[in-house]
Amino acid sequence: MTTVKNYLSLVKFSHTIFAMPFALIGFFLGMKTTFHGGGIWQAINPSVQSNLPAILSNNLLILKFILVIICMISARSAAMAFNRYLDRTFDAKNPRTAIREIPKGVISANNALRFVILSSIIFILSTYFINKICFYLSPVALFVILFYSYTKRFTALCHIVLGIGLSLAPIGAYLAVTDKFDLLPLLFSFAVIFWVSGFDIIYALQDEDFDKNNQLHSIPVALGKLNALRVSELLHIISAACVIYAGYYGNFHWIYWSGISVFVGMLIYQHSIVKPNDLSKVNIAFMTANGIASVVFAVLVITDLFI
Repeated sequence: MTTVKNYLSLVKFSHTIFAMPFALIGFFLGMKTTFHGGGIWQAINPSVQSNLPAILSNNLLILKFILVIICMISARSAAMAFNRYLDRTFDAKNPRTAIREIPKGVISANNALRFVILSSIIFILSTYFINKICFYLSPVALFVILFYSYTKRFTALCHIVLGIGLSLAPIGAYLAVTDKFDLLPLLFSFAVIFWVSGFDIIYALQDEDFDKNNQLHSIPVALGKLNALRVSELLHIISAACVIYAGYYGNFHWIYWSGISVFVGMLIYQHSIVKPNDLSKVNIAFMTANGIASVVFAVLVITDLFI
């Protein structure tokens, strides 16, 4: 159990709370598209229970749902473990990160790399059993999420690359069900790009001095704390615009708009508590505010789809 706990800590499993809810939005949105004629609720309502076995058999929804969850966990685990492996030298120098598993010696660098390889294999194999398009695109997705770990070495746009990596969750889950691209899940993916990029800039404020001294790149290093927060605010405004437009485009109902009010409210809240000269509440903004934003928004969006 201790070993499992160490690896869960290595990949910050609790941070799955950011992308997983949007993957579920993509999956259930795909269900809505698949059962457009009768709607999701009719497909699972007891009054049509006699049709349920045929529906599940035809679309393999339960299996695909499980595989999507496995894909999310394995892809994210590969990305996080690779990031820890690649950054182990920097992490050892930084007082904030020196307690992480590799620099502390809890997990060896070689074992972390083996974990990356195993997670990547599980991810690709899982996509193989979903459908062809997911399988063919799996190396591209894997490249994006692993490539992020290199970007801080040469570009301040590393936050955007992280956002792109997590944005694959909703469109990937949608593809798993429908085998096709559509604008609505792409709007949620764009929302994730700007949302994640914005809060990653806030998180990076903590390491501005260290990154500058070690020739690492970030928006705070390039622009300073105050301007970095302005950029973060702009990115979050764009993210909010994406989910608002998605609400109109998708003809959602009042439950969805309640979710937007929570999502936008949490964006506003995190910017109200983080100041250039006071970073004491960065972790509250990063984990608590964004965790609430993601989970509550997803629950209400999915509920709206079922009504």
